Amino acid sequence: MAETFSRGDAQYWPIYGSSNTTERNSPYASLLRLLRSHSPTSSQLFGLLALFISGGILLFLLGLTVTAVGIGFVVFLPLIIISSPVWIPVFIGVGGFLSVAGFLVGTLAVVSWAYRYFRGRHPVGSDQMDYARGRIYDTASHVKDYAREYGGYFHGRAKDAAPGA
Repeated sequence: MAETFSRGDAQYWPIYGSSNTTERNSPYASLLRLLRSHSPTSSQLFGLLALFISGGILLFLLGLTVTAVGIGFVVFLPLIIISSPVWIPVFIGVGGFLSVAGFLVGTLAVVSWAYRYFRGRHPVGSDQMDYARGRIYDTASHVKDYAREYGGYFHGRAKDAAPGA
């Protein structure tokens, strides 16, 4: 059954099988227009090519590194197993020493900063500390003033929480 359309209705129907693929009613026309309007420049293509080449080289080097580590681990595994009674206490001792030394340096840094701050020498970050202290003081005084003026934050709120009480 053939349908007949007026000339105005036919322009909205797709034309398939046309020799011109960029024709306005083609199902791919909008895609082709989008691709043409966003086609990359030659410098972007060169950058993409450089990215792929450098990425491939780095991926190759990563493969070589992983392979070398695996082979080295297999080759030196007997030596590691034989000498493990020596290495385990060494690692524990070195790790413990570095932990204690790190905590000591951190503690000394905090004590030194606090000493300089309270002596009024303005160490690094003291302006931020003063700003935070001022903000806390301002907020506390605002809460106190509000409580004095309006009878507190929770004044008259008890009946809202429990209307039947």
